[in-house]
Amino acid sequence: MSRAPRESNNDMNPEYDFAYGVRGKFYRKDAVLVPPIHLEADVLKYLQARASARDKTLSALVKELLKKDIELIEVVR
Repeated sequence: MSRAPRESNNDMNPEYDFAYGVRGKFYRKDAVLVPPIHLEADVLKYLQARASARDKTLSALVKELLKKDIELIEVVR
């Protein structure tokens, strides 16, 4: 039984051979994932300026601000 070729604009083949695939090859039980954070352009610009003025990295400044917010939230609880 032959299949008609799929017409698509992506580079995927219609079939892939997973005969030698290994389940869980890259799984790490204790891996910690760090999700990317996307900021709006105006917020990013503001925070970059503040970080530069304090001679800190953007990442360090954002962590500091978030930790302070967490403390405030916990106090209000």
